[in-house]
Amino acid sequence: MKGFIDDANYSVGLLDEGTNLGNVIDNYVYEHTLTGKNAFFVGDLGKIVKKHSQWQNVVAQIKPFYTVKCNSAPAVLEILAALGTGFACSSKNEMALVQELGVSPENIIYISPCKQVSQIKYAAKVGVNIMTCDNEIELKKIARNHPNAKVLLHIATEDNIGGEEGNMKFGTTLKNCKHLLECAKELDVQIIGVKFHVSSACKESQVYVHALSDARCVFDMAVNHVISPLLDIYFPEGSGVKIISEPGSYYVSSAFTLAVNIIAKKVVENDKFPSGVEKTGSDEPAFMYYMNDGVYGSFASKLSEDLNTIPEVHKKYKEDEPLFTSSLWGPSCDELDQIVESCLLPELNVGDWLIFDNMGADSFHEPSAFNDFQRPAIYYMMSFSDWYEMQDAGITSDSMMKNFFFVPSCIQLSQEDSFSAEA
Repeated sequence: MKGFIDDANYSVGLLDEGTNLGNVIDNYVYEHTLTGKNAFFVGDLGKIVKKHSQWQNVVAQIKPFYTVKCNSAPAVLEILAALGTGFACSSKNEMALVQELGVSPENIIYISPCKQVSQIKYAAKVGVNIMTCDNEIELKKIARNHPNAKVLLHIATEDNIGGEEGNMKFGTTLKNCKHLLECAKELDVQIIGVKFHVSSACKESQVYVHALSDARCVFDMAVNHVISPLLDIYFPEGSGVKIISEPGSYYVSSAFTLAVNIIAKKVVENDKFPSGVEKTGSDEPAFMYYMNDGVYGSFASKLSEDLNTIPEVHKKYKEDEPLFTSSLWGPSCDELDQIVESCLLPELNVGDWLIFDNMGADSFHEPSAFNDFQRPAIYYMMSFSDWYEMQDAGITSDSMMKNFFFVPSCIQLSQEDSFSAEA
């Protein structure tokens, strides 16, 4: 795979038989312990391939348009482009990013709900015609600046209005769609479909039921497990309706693991922790651990949502070793920079490592200048079996192999190996 932008020299390791993700993490923990203890990611691109295969097996009638802002790492975008997904872009930079991969404009959707005029004009210039809209002001802006625009009406769902119209973030009401359709006709803007957004955190299948039903209603206005059966009912084969989706975290969340280093610790009284959190005996100490990554870096999503991963201690410890009430913090010493409010961990030392899985979504934004924070390195890997699966999925170009290097099984470390280091 060819890299670009600021990661032009990245490479992907094809793992020899007998080498796994744990071995790769062990290897880089050892390397980072010796050279500077910076946090780092390991990205298993094979998991993205598996997610795509799963998508094709379950909802093959829906074309995925990957949400670029979720994770715009070059290797991720190249894998997905090679697999044939489309891309949902929120800005000119994101459109340019995927176009550098040779993605055709027909496979790009401009999804920003609040579009700058200059970026609408850029989309028109490069042939990105499909875009979303949820209000009359945006519709008029599109009409003035993009003569070939094809609009998807963004309708609200119960998931993002919380039962109260005043709490709506983005998306128009079903009631307002008729007005927008009439406005579009007057402005000579082509409405080609409907979009709705359901948060990945939403577990209520009924939200999808209502959203699909509303989407059908909008089509009726314009043309005078849970999801698949509804698609057959509302948009059966032969209806002429093309179904697309904008998955983001689905593809990338499980593919990335983050390793962070403990840079400081404090001993506090157990009863100082908030009530209601899990605690050990009140006479035992509790610990606050500070890590070299936090909410002003890879844990930025923690500012707006709960952390969807549990920390794992990298070093080996005995099963009967005592556990202590602990909290985990980023390096800024800011009260907002709390990653885990309370968990039970063995006593850790400065220099120990913690591993967080499922860190592939919303973790790769530009870092803050807090404490000279450095962006974690990213090490990409893929097993031979996943590489063969990718070839089976249609990726057969020999040119892609030149940027892969072999990671032999000799990097495996014995159970006795440990990496103790002082700060």
